[in-house]
Amino acid sequence: MDLDAIQQIFFQECEEGLAAMEGNFAQLRDGDRDSETINGVFRCVHSIKGGAGAFGHERLQAYTHQYETLLDLIRNGTLELTPALLDVVVGAFDVLADHVAAARDGDTPPADAAMLERLMAAAGGDTAPAAAKAAAPAAAPVVAISDDFDDLMSMLGDVAQSEDGADAANGWRLRFAPGAKAFEHGAEPLLLLRELTMLGGKVTTCDRAELPTLEAIEPECGYLAWDVSLPASVAEDDIRAVFEFGDPSVITLTRGDAEPAMAEDSVDALFDLLDSVAAPAAIVEEPTPPPPAPAPAPAPAPVAVAEPVEEKAAPRSAAPSPAAAPAAQTIRVDLDKLDRLVNLVGELVITQAMLAQRLAENQMGGISELSDLEHLTRELQESTMAIRAQPMKTVFSRVPRIIRELEGETGKRVRLDIEGEMTEVDKTVVERIGEPLTHLIRNAVDHGLEMPDVRVANGKSAEGVVRLSAAHQSGRIVITVADDGQGINRARVKAKAIEKGIILPDAVLSEEEIDNLIFAPGFSTAAAITNVSGRGVGMDVVRKNIQALGGRIGIQSREGFGSSFSLSLPLTLAVLDGMIVTVGDQTFVIPLSHIVESLRPDEVALSRLGPDGTLLDVRGAYVPVLRIADYLGIDGAERNATDAVLIVVEGDHGQAALLVDTIQDQRQVVVKSLEANYQAIDGVAGATILGDGRVALIADVDALTSRGGRFVSRSALAA
Repeated sequence: MDLDAIQQIFFQECEEGLAAMEGNFAQLRDGDRDSETINGVFRCVHSIKGGAGAFGHERLQAYTHQYETLLDLIRNGTLELTPALLDVVVGAFDVLADHVAAARDGDTPPADAAMLERLMAAAGGDTAPAAAKAAAPAAAPVVAISDDFDDLMSMLGDVAQSEDGADAANGWRLRFAPGAKAFEHGAEPLLLLRELTMLGGKVTTCDRAELPTLEAIEPECGYLAWDVSLPASVAEDDIRAVFEFGDPSVITLTRGDAEPAMAEDSVDALFDLLDSVAAPAAIVEEPTPPPPAPAPAPAPAPVAVAEPVEEKAAPRSAAPSPAAAPAAQTIRVDLDKLDRLVNLVGELVITQAMLAQRLAENQMGGISELSDLEHLTRELQESTMAIRAQPMKTVFSRVPRIIRELEGETGKRVRLDIEGEMTEVDKTVVERIGEPLTHLIRNAVDHGLEMPDVRVANGKSAEGVVRLSAAHQSGRIVITVADDGQGINRARVKAKAIEKGIILPDAVLSEEEIDNLIFAPGFSTAAAITNVSGRGVGMDVVRKNIQALGGRIGIQSREGFGSSFSLSLPLTLAVLDGMIVTVGDQTFVIPLSHIVESLRPDEVALSRLGPDGTLLDVRGAYVPVLRIADYLGIDGAERNATDAVLIVVEGDHGQAALLVDTIQDQRQVVVKSLEANYQAIDGVAGATILGDGRVALIADVDALTSRGGRFVSRSALAA
C-alpha cells in the first residue's frame, strides 16, 4: 500500500473522529460531564494530531497540539468544564474541521490565530499543572525541547510505573519489534506506543541489543524493540487495531503474568539513549516566579516547556480505564466495487424474472426450485441494498455546526433537537439530501424563529427550538424540519407573490396553495439581502432536489406557532415495488408508494367537467381522471373510464386517478436511469426490464398529478 492510500485512510478516520466528537459535544451540552465523554473528544484530537504529524500537515498538527493541551487540562481536572469553556471547545472544533478539509483537499489552511488565542487564554496561558509548578525549584533549569520529545518523556514517566492487582497478573504481554521495515508502511513506532499507553499499557523493557554503531545506522530501519504489559480488561481486538495499518508480524501478543516495572537503571539508560538522538534545542534558566497575579494574562504564543526529568519520573495516579467494549468488526470497501455489486445483483434479479417468465410459458412455473431461487434472489438483493444503507447521523451530524454559524450571523438563540439519527437509508439519498436539508435549516432559523426579545414579548422562551427527525413510514423515509417560530405569514407571502408577478392580484388561493408559493423560483420574503437569505434562491432548489430523488415535500404551518417541512423520500433509488399496468401497447410501472387504491368505476361515480374533463367520486371527494395515453401520446389505449381501470394515486399536487387498460402484476423492479441511457421524458421517472425482456417505463406520479390539480369536495363542485 502506497503512502497516498494510507493518507486517504487517515482522512477517513478524521471524518469518523469528527463525527464522534459531534456526538460527544451533544452529550456535554446536555449536561453529561462523564470523564469518558471528555476522554473521547481528547482521543479524537490526539489521533488527528498524530496522523497530521506523520503526513507532514504542519498547520493541522500545530493547531491540534494547542487544542489537545486545553482538552488535557479539562480531562485531568485542572480546568472545570463551564458553559463558557464548552463554547470555546466546540468553537475550536469548527476550526479543526476546516483544517482537516483543507489538508484533505490541498487548500489553504483556515485562519486560526483568533481561535488559538482563545485556546491559550482558556488554558490560562500556561500548560503546566499548577501542582508541578509549585513543587519545582525556583531556579531549576528548564529544557525547551520539541513537542514529540516532550510527549515521549511524559509517556515514559507514566508507563514506567509498576502495575499491581489481579488484572495485571492475568494481563497481556506484547512484544513490539518493528525491525528492518519499520517505516515502510508509514508507521511511526512512537505513535503506536502512545496508542498502547492510552489503552493502559506500560512499557516494561526497551531492547537495544540490535542497535548498531552510529556509522552503521540506516535511517529507514528500526533497531529497538519494546515489551509492553496491558491490563486484562483490554480487548485483544483493541490491541491489534493499533497495528492494523502496519506489518502484523512485528508484534507478539500473549496472555500471562505482567513483566515487572522497568528498573531504575534501565529507565536512566533509556533516557540517556533518547538524549543522544534527540538533544535539547536550548537550555534556559527559569526566573524566580513573581507573586501570583489576580488574573494571569494569556501568553502571546504557544510555548512547549518540559518539566525537570525528576518530576516526570514521579508516580502519577491515573483513572482506571473502563472495560473495553467489543470492537466492531468492519471493513472498508471502495464505493466503485460496491456500486458494481449492486448493479450485478440488479441484473441477477432481472435474469431471474426472465427465467421465471420462460418457465411459466412452458407450464413449468410451479417447480419448487424456481420458488427457492426467487426467494434467495430477493434476499440477496435486500442484503446487498442493506450494505449500501447508512444512518442519517452522517447528515445530521453537520447540522449543529450550521446552527452555531446561524446563531452568530442572526443573533438568535437556537436549541436543536434531533430524533431518529440512526434511521438508515440508501447512501445515494444520504449524499444528495445534504443541500436541501441545509436550506431548510437556514430557512427555519432565518425566517421561522424570532429574535429573543420578540419571543419573550410574545410569551415564548428566548431560545427558539428547531426539531430535526427521521423515521421510516410505509416503505419510505420521512425527514421533518420543524420550528416553534412565527409560522408563515400568508398575507405577506401572497402580497410578495403578486409583487413578483407569480400570481394575479385577483387570484383566490387556499392556505395550502399560498404556503406552496414559497417554492416558486426567485421568491423570498426577506427584507434585505444577507449572508443567510434574500436572494430568492433556496426553497425552489429544495423542491427540485427532492423531486429528483423521487420524493415530495409538504408544509404545515400555524401563524404564531411555527412551521414544519416534511420530506418523504424512497429508502433506495436502485429498486422499488411497483404495479405493472398496460396502456395501449405500452407497459408501465406505477410505484406502490404513491398508490392509494385501484377500482373499476361505474357511471354514478363519474362526473363530467368541461368538454374533456372527468372527475371520480372517492368517498365524498372528487379527483381528476388523468389519461396517461393522452398525456404521453399513446395510440390504441382505452379512453372510456367505465371500461378501464382507475388507479388513485397521491403526489405533491394532490390526488388523481390514472386511467390504464389493465393491471398485470405487482413486483419489485430494478430502476434504470432513462436520462442516462436515452433522454429525459416529462411524466416518466425511469425504466426497468421485465421478465420477458420488455422495457417498462416507470410513471412519474408527481409530474402526472401536476396536470390534475387539487381534489375538491362534492359540495364545492355542486356550488
